[in-house]
Amino acid sequence: MAPCVLTINAGSSSIKFALFDATSERTRRMSGMLERIGQADATIAWRTRDDSTWQRQAFEATTNETAIEPLMQWLESHTGRDSIGAIGHRVVHGGPNYARPERATPEIIAELRRLSPLDPKHLPAEIDLIEAFTKHLPDVPQVLCFDTAFHHNLPRCAQLLPVPRRFEAQGVRRYGFHGLSYSFLMGEVERLAGKEAAHGRIVLAHLGSGASMAAVRDGRPIDTTMAFTPAAGLVMATRCGDIDPGLLVYMMRSGSLGADALDELVNSQSGLLGVSGTSPDMRDLLERETHDPRAADAIALFCYQAKKFIGAFAAALGGLDLLVFSAGIGENAPPVRARICEGLEFLGVRLDDSRNQRNADVISVDRAPVTVRVIRTDEELVIARSVRAVLSGATSP
Repeated sequence: MAPCVLTINAGSSSIKFALFDATSERTRRMSGMLERIGQADATIAWRTRDDSTWQRQAFEATTNETAIEPLMQWLESHTGRDSIGAIGHRVVHGGPNYARPERATPEIIAELRRLSPLDPKHLPAEIDLIEAFTKHLPDVPQVLCFDTAFHHNLPRCAQLLPVPRRFEAQGVRRYGFHGLSYSFLMGEVERLAGKEAAHGRIVLAHLGSGASMAAVRDGRPIDTTMAFTPAAGLVMATRCGDIDPGLLVYMMRSGSLGADALDELVNSQSGLLGVSGTSPDMRDLLERETHDPRAADAIALFCYQAKKFIGAFAAALGGLDLLVFSAGIGENAPPVRARICEGLEFLGVRLDDSRNQRNADVISVDRAPVTVRVIRTDEELVIARSVRAVLSGATSP
């Protein structure tokens, strides 16, 4: 295999990518991102492993698919197209059948097209990307890494959604998402704290623009906040999280909202943006909260809901041994972590203020009943590892 594994992590208007050494664990040659795809100010940003700062340049692309040709030209000029020996993709939804990474085949692509109604926001665009890479690099193998796979074997009672049984046959169940992040975090827990800690009672909090939590016991997930779609659970940057379904019926009737308008409302206009009326970004809200009551409301709602889910998951787990914060907010917002943990002392959660302020690896006090960690997630590394494992015939991590 050529020396590099290219990882692709696509969003609705961005594509994160990274180049990993094909044989050396954790050796990342380059990280990059295409941002604001479809807008006039689209850019590509990148840095190599020796760079401390990001470089940027203008980039023309109207869709993820049309971004592939200029991305390949850019890669060729910076690293050489022939250096890419394999490609790994984050695929948000694997439906009820895909529980591990799979090498891309025409049969799997056809099955993902059939599953597209389960995730119309992500799957069609991801399929377009996979097929575009097949066109440009036909001899390079591609591996699909499913974000739902981590939660595939949730207990039956956690999978079930309380709707008529006929919908289950259509694939309606709790799937859960952010699985690549959770896989990485569990591996890091074992690496940093040992196997016994990784088999304890754990709540993983992936708090970014998309936010979710997972409850893990004995190394296995037993529940998660996201459900049939990533819109469920915690309030997020622009997604509403859990909401009274009767409210949606009311909005449809009173506002004459159709399915598309309702989808836009709950996924793109709600959450922190909807409550604050100004920004979906927690950094902006923290700056404004002292003089903007709506920003303060949005922060308070986010922290309150996160606290409630930790308490609920502690009940499901039968106690709590470890709480892990990760992703953009979880890794970088000490005030948010502190407010979430405030009041959880009855569970054994006790933060050390100084450690929390400096984003230390462990932010709980010494000998606290519950260890609280901050771990920087790395979905791209999980993808690269999975590519190597699948192509070598080994069991995927």
